[in-house]
Amino acid sequence: MGTQGSRLQASSQDPEEAVETTCASGKHGCECRKRKRTAHCDCDSEPDEEDALLDTPRRKKLKSTSKYIYQTLFLNGENSDIRICALGQEWNLHKVYLCQSGYFSSMFSGSWKESNMMVIPLEIPDQNIDTEALQVVFGSLYRDDVLIKPSSVVSILAAACMLQLDGLIQQCGETMKENVGAKTVCVYYSSASIYGLDSVMKKCLEWLLNNLMTHQNVDLMKELGVDVIELLIQSSDLFVMQVEMDVYTALKKWMFLQLNPSWDGPIKQLLADADAWLCKRRTEMGEEEPFLKAEDGAPFTPVFRHVRLQYIINDLASARILERDNILPPDWLTSVYKSQWFAMLRTEHDNDNGPQDANKEEFQSGSMRCGRKLTKDGDYCWRWTGFNFGFDLLVTYTNRFIVFKRNTLSQPCGGAVSLQPRRHLAYRLRLASFDNSGKLVCSRSTGYQLLTLEKDQVSPGPQYPVWSMKSQALPEYVVMNLDSRLLSFPLYVCCNFQYTSPHMDRRPDAPEPESSARSVP
Repeated sequence: MGTQGSRLQASSQDPEEAVETTCASGKHGCECRKRKRTAHCDCDSEPDEEDALLDTPRRKKLKSTSKYIYQTLFLNGENSDIRICALGQEWNLHKVYLCQSGYFSSMFSGSWKESNMMVIPLEIPDQNIDTEALQVVFGSLYRDDVLIKPSSVVSILAAACMLQLDGLIQQCGETMKENVGAKTVCVYYSSASIYGLDSVMKKCLEWLLNNLMTHQNVDLMKELGVDVIELLIQSSDLFVMQVEMDVYTALKKWMFLQLNPSWDGPIKQLLADADAWLCKRRTEMGEEEPFLKAEDGAPFTPVFRHVRLQYIINDLASARILERDNILPPDWLTSVYKSQWFAMLRTEHDNDNGPQDANKEEFQSGSMRCGRKLTKDGDYCWRWTGFNFGFDLLVTYTNRFIVFKRNTLSQPCGGAVSLQPRRHLAYRLRLASFDNSGKLVCSRSTGYQLLTLEKDQVSPGPQYPVWSMKSQALPEYVVMNLDSRLLSFPLYVCCNFQYTSPHMDRRPDAPEPESSARSVP
């Protein structure tokens, strides 16, 4: 008692020394070893059984119990009070565990005849459910953790939905979102739409918007249905590589694969074979009507409706390909040609020099989509092809800066350029890099912005934020400054542009809105 009392007294008199000793003991070994050992040194004494029990992590204890329950009650079926029969297999289970399922809880608590049955035949109307999925789902009622394989998650999700196991449904959703890729995205999207997992559907669409154009895949194109591809093509978030003509080309290849699912070849050969197939079909059938008017082409009409043709016919070579392919009805093209002609006249004669007010909805539905792949770090300067109402925009990437410059006379240009002192531009720029499975590694976005640029000349001093530039116009603008620590190549650049005021996108015969006013020269 004397010795123990002395230890307690010392501890109470000098708490800082006690804490220091505890810390030193935990990091460097017992300080008592530096002194003369005593019979009562706690460091040399062996813990008794009670101390060992108290020091045992409770989580480890429960995990062991869970394993015992799973092995004894579920796998061995000991003390079973009910038998479930489904898909030619039997499970000896326990009502108290089955009642965790909303399905069985309602069955056993109501006036159903099954509430008093010892053997219950379970009808499985969903073809996605198999015996392996039922084994996992029933087993999840007897254990704390469940291993869900990406290859079997759809079957498990179907069974979990049938048996109303919300926790397992959520875990299936997380598994699907973590494993979205080229081989799973279509199956996951379809399953998520069936079983009401909106977050999984959103994740799949995001993956497709990022990868449909950047990482084209033959098998993926074969799997994509009309409904999904229509959602992708109409979206302003589609990560377009090059220009809108490449969206049309991708759709042409996709349509060819839908009609020729047995085609098996390299992706580089796909466009040539699709063009040859269209040419052969026109020759053999002798049809002058466009392909979308034919019986086998009609189902693809809703998808091609969302191609932004105004950004295809602004390039001569692309316009000739549209005429040659004869996929689109002539009235579609006539309407676009007419609209663009009036837009050009408004730009020249009305002195309308571009959007000056933010209208996100119109920007999303009618902006030009284009992109570029930067394979490695370095210096790049480029422009996207096509006539953009005399706005020759040069894009530069150098020293981790992305810069927009309005070119007028300083650089050669293949087309006419506008000499208006100032031009307005609505834009959004996004950067992204992906891993081998198509998942985002890093991404940046400017959001929707308005910008005013002067003709090319020496930059007048510091550059100001876009939204404060009502009275300050610049010949060039630093769009984004990148952190080198976040850069990962190849780097994909995707831009949306609107060069003309929103009222220019209306039909030429549409009346002018009462609130509109023409720009003053």
